[in-house]
Amino acid sequence: MGVPFVDLKAQYHSIKAEVDAALIATMESCAFTLGPEVAALEKEFAPYAGTTFAAGVNNGTNALYLPLLAAGIGPGDEVITVPFTFIASASAIAYTGATPVFVDIDPVTFTMDPAAIEAAITPRTKAIVPVHLFGQMADMAPIMAIAKKHNLFVLEDAAQAHGAEYNGKRAGAFGDATGFSFYPGKNLGAAGEGGMTVTPHAEINRKVRMLRDWGAEKKYHHEIIGYNMRLEGIQGAVLRVKLKYIEKWTEMRREAAARYKSMFEGTGVVTPVALDNRRHVYHIYAIRTNDRARWIDELNKKGIQTGIHYPFPLHTLKAFDFLGYKQGQFPHSEKAAAEVLSLPMFPELTSVQQEEVVAAVAALQKDALQTA
Repeated sequence: MGVPFVDLKAQYHSIKAEVDAALIATMESCAFTLGPEVAALEKEFAPYAGTTFAAGVNNGTNALYLPLLAAGIGPGDEVITVPFTFIASASAIAYTGATPVFVDIDPVTFTMDPAAIEAAITPRTKAIVPVHLFGQMADMAPIMAIAKKHNLFVLEDAAQAHGAEYNGKRAGAFGDATGFSFYPGKNLGAAGEGGMTVTPHAEINRKVRMLRDWGAEKKYHHEIIGYNMRLEGIQGAVLRVKLKYIEKWTEMRREAAARYKSMFEGTGVVTPVALDNRRHVYHIYAIRTNDRARWIDELNKKGIQTGIHYPFPLHTLKAFDFLGYKQGQFPHSEKAAAEVLSLPMFPELTSVQQEEVVAAVAALQKDALQTA
């Protein structure tokens, strides 16, 4: 039968009438850049993320880049993050002229290891960017304590964590600012590109809003050199429709993850760990195998689509050669990058589809155990 990795068409058809009406209304209004739909989305999304202010931008990368600029981070500064993430987490830092400084991950959650942070802090350290990976939040209590101790700006990378929680508080409710992505495949995805910076600080919000719109609060009154990084009205309209359903879809993801866990019981397959004090929203369902290439090939032959998030830790990429890191410096990140395999995960994933995935993966695991 075959199973897709994601199925955006199924989601669209479940809310087609509402999305189509929102698109037509935006076309009729001709409010294509920012406008009332984006403003309304900002007012609705900030409380969803457990904070006060929100500013829509054109993608998730700039949702990270602009608050760093707003915080005054630039050349000569250092910002701590992890190497096991999508490149945007570190690129946003590099764009400011600051230097990304990597620390390793916790091998269980794939998120920043708080115990590694203080050794990486220098007099030039200005911020920490914990990445909430695959839908599970980083260990924010010790991270925030370290940041407070050293007076560091905290920017949450929540590109994969819409609605995720840590000790009952949402992604977005901890840091000085948080960047969300609305890339189509995300848990809350636009009809194209989009992002949102949220913050509890009025001044960070003001500066981000200026930076996204040519450095002006009022048209032609440019106070700083800014950018054209505004969220489109059409994306605001679509995202407002989808925001009404995100909790339903999140619970569908969590139910699918629970089914996977039950189905894989006793097979020996290494499945994701969701810690008790966190609400995992399963943007990605990543298992582990030391025979990934063969597994991908065999699953592909059966029509089962998979992904790798992510095959190369950032410190090993040519783009970051200038940082001077070497292979072996971040062993947990390197091991995760060599082993993770993302299985199909989306709200509409059926138990029948999962049975097909699990049967194929379990057979590969059984073969691996027999030949070990």
